[in-house]
Amino acid sequence: MKLLAWVAVAAAAVLVTGSLSAYGYYWKLQNAVQQEDVDKLIGGNRPKKLNGATNIVVLGSDTREGANARYGKGLRNKPPASDTMVLLHLSPGGGQAVAVSFPRDLMVPIPACTRRDGTKSPASGVAMLNEAIARAGPACTVNTIEQVTKIRVDHFVQVDFVGFKRIASAVGGVPVCVTDDVQDKDSGLNLTKGRHRLKGEDALAYVRSRKGFGNGSDTERIKRQQHFFGALAKEGMSKGVLTDPGKLNELLQATAESLTTDKGLTVAEMLKIAQGMRDLDAGKLRFVTVPSGPYPLDKNRVALTRPASDQFFKAIREDVVVPAPAKAQGARPGKVRVFNASDAEGRGAQVAAQLKDAGWQIIGVGNLGSRTRATYVRYGTGAEPQARALAGLLPGARVAPRAKTAPGVVDLVIGAGFTRVRTSGGIPVQQGESRASDEVCEQVA
Repeated sequence: MKLLAWVAVAAAAVLVTGSLSAYGYYWKLQNAVQQEDVDKLIGGNRPKKLNGATNIVVLGSDTREGANARYGKGLRNKPPASDTMVLLHLSPGGGQAVAVSFPRDLMVPIPACTRRDGTKSPASGVAMLNEAIARAGPACTVNTIEQVTKIRVDHFVQVDFVGFKRIASAVGGVPVCVTDDVQDKDSGLNLTKGRHRLKGEDALAYVRSRKGFGNGSDTERIKRQQHFFGALAKEGMSKGVLTDPGKLNELLQATAESLTTDKGLTVAEMLKIAQGMRDLDAGKLRFVTVPSGPYPLDKNRVALTRPASDQFFKAIREDVVVPAPAKAQGARPGKVRVFNASDAEGRGAQVAAQLKDAGWQIIGVGNLGSRTRATYVRYGTGAEPQARALAGLLPGARVAPRAKTAPGVVDLVIGAGFTRVRTSGGIPVQQGESRASDEVCEQVA
C-alpha cells in the first residue's frame, strides 16, 4: 500500500501541473483501475468505525482470465479463489502499519453475499475463507472478514498473477535469500542456494511455491510471503522510485492496470492515505498472522485460536495513539539490553525494534536459557530514572537494581506474561511477527 500511495502522490503531482496532457494522463491511470461498489453490495450491516485508523483488505486473486490463463489452462473456468488475504491496518497518525495475514484454509462463517448481478450467494455456518471471493467477488471476502473480526474495512485492493509480476519488476526486483537449492515443479521456481533478486515470473513462482520449502504447508508459505512483501516495501521505500522517471512511469502503469479496488479508493484517496503515511519506514511496518491453530474436524484446515484472536481483533479495532506515560524527572530514553525469557520465538527482537522506534538505544538483544512469567526491568548504577521510564511503557513490569548490570544501562527481561509496549499503539506484539526491515534467509529443508 505504501507503493500504491506513492503512485497516488505522483499522479496528483502530474495533475496539478495544469496541462491538458497531464490531466488526460491522470484520467488514463484512474480509468485503468477496475472498481467495485463494495458499500452497495454489502449494505448497512457493517461494524462501526471507531477511530482514525485506515483498514485495507489486500487480495491476491488466482483468476485464470485473460493473460492469467497461462497458469493452468485447465483451470480457466474455475471460480477464482484468493490464497493471499491481508488486512493492512494503518494506525492513527501514520506511526505504524500492521499487515495481518489470514490463512486461505481458515474455517469461518461466510455470510450471504450480494453478487454484482443482484443475486445472492447462500450463507455457510463454516467454510474456508478463500471460498468467499468465488461466491460473490471481493466484496464477499470483505464482508466475511468484517463479520469475523468486527473491524470496519475502509477499502480493498485486488491484484492478479500478471499484475503481481509487473509490480515486482517495476521496483527493480525484490531481494530474497534461501539456505539451499530450491526446485519446485508446481510453481516453476528454481533457485540456487544464496541471495537473489527476483522479478516477473521468478517473483510470482517464489510467492506461490509450497513444496519447495520446509513441510510445504500454507502456514510456512504465509511467513515467506510476509518476508517477501516486507522486502518489496523496503525496496520501494529505499530506491527513490519517485525521482527516476523511467521507474516511476513503469510503476504507475503497472499498478493502475493491475488493480481492482472499491469505488472509494480513488487516486485522490490514495493521496490522502499517502500523506498520512509520510513518517512510515520499513521498521514500522509489521507482518503478523491471525492467532490460529488446527481445526478439530480436519487436520488440513485451521481455526481461530480463542481468546487470543478475539483480543487481537479488539486491539486493532480500538487502536489509538497511546501517549507515553509521564517520565521520571530528568529521565530520557537510554541504553537498553533486551532479553527474551518468554515462550515466543523472536519476541526480543520485536520488542527491541519497538523501543528503538521510541528513541531507546538498543545495545544488545538475546535469549535467556530459563523462562519466566513476569517481565523485569533491572538497572545499573545511575540508570534508575531510565528504568522507571521504561517500566512505564511495559504494563506489569517489575523494577529493581542489579549489581551485574553495567552503570547507565537498563536490562529488560521479557516474560511469558508480556502483553505490549505502550508506545507502539494499541496492538500487542504477536508471536512470530516480522518487520519489513528484517533480513531473512528462508529455510529450505
